[in-house]
Amino acid sequence: MLKTDFVLKKIGQGLLHLIFWCGVLLFYTYFFGVGSNNFNDTLVYSLFLMPITISLTYVSIYKLIPDYLITKRYFHFILYSCYTLIISTYLVMVSIFFSLIYISNFEYSSMNPVTKNILFVMTGIYLVTFVVSAFKLMKLNIDASKKTKTLETKILETQLKLKEQELKYLKMQIHPHFLFNTLNTMYGFALKKADETPEMILKLSNLLDYLLYQADKPFVNLNDEINHIEDYISLEKMRFNDTLNVSFTKNLDSESIEIAPMLFIPFIENSFKHGVIKNGILNIDISIETHANTILFQIKNNSTKDSNYKNGIGLENTEKRLKLLYPNQHQLTIKHDENEFRVALNLNPKSALENG
Repeated sequence: MLKTDFVLKKIGQGLLHLIFWCGVLLFYTYFFGVGSNNFNDTLVYSLFLMPITISLTYVSIYKLIPDYLITKRYFHFILYSCYTLIISTYLVMVSIFFSLIYISNFEYSSMNPVTKNILFVMTGIYLVTFVVSAFKLMKLNIDASKKTKTLETKILETQLKLKEQELKYLKMQIHPHFLFNTLNTMYGFALKKADETPEMILKLSNLLDYLLYQADKPFVNLNDEINHIEDYISLEKMRFNDTLNVSFTKNLDSESIEIAPMLFIPFIENSFKHGVIKNGILNIDISIETHANTILFQIKNNSTKDSNYKNGIGLENTEKRLKLLYPNQHQLTIKHDENEFRVALNLNPKSALENG
């Protein structure tokens, strides 16, 4: 099937070339027939010029332009173009002698007036060559543009696939880390046979449901993410009992904002994990605000200068995810002093959705 298509394509190209050269022959007959009343002599002379024109044109479009001009080998292009000009000039002179000897029978006065002028004959031949070469050059440029565009598309697709694979890898790291912390909390309750254990299992069930069915989505509704955070905070309140004071404030001006899932949880996890209990209380303040499709997430907790937050898997992966999902569309500020650890994340999720 492919071979048949190839043969048909070549036949079609051959017919187009044949039709074109027939048109050139008609042009020559008219062009070189100016001032002459003998159509047959003009036709014979035009036929003699056709092999010269065809050879010159094909050398130009199949050798000089693609091999030297397009590849920017300008010295060789000029050199071989000069060779071609010299050879074609010689052949035109031969055609004039042909007109004089075989068509006019050595009678210079009976020669076609046009064929007496070598510059006029050269103009006719090179006019055809230049027109065809211009079209060939334009076609090569169009093909090169298409190939460049196709290559750019493939590169973008490859980059997108790599980006998706890296994001999946980061999520795979976040999930076990998150589950490890949560199961540790529940294990402690089970050891104490606490009455809150069933409620804790229910909260964990909600968290797992979110992990299994929401976290694999590219984007989730901000309200769903907030509900997930609240379930996690409820679990931690059970674990810390009276030693925890969590303030979670929300100020949302839109119900339709979507973000990447599991984006805020690593910061909240680190606050519980690395937060320092001072005067018998671990204070954590969390706030999420939205203004004109911009999200401001802030969290701060008790800390000491010796606490190390930036080495955790969750924080490192979250920073990488932010760079992949929201390049140039987020601002993450992490401050750590002797008393507090603070995180501020300014996010433009709308831009990320457009890029995604």
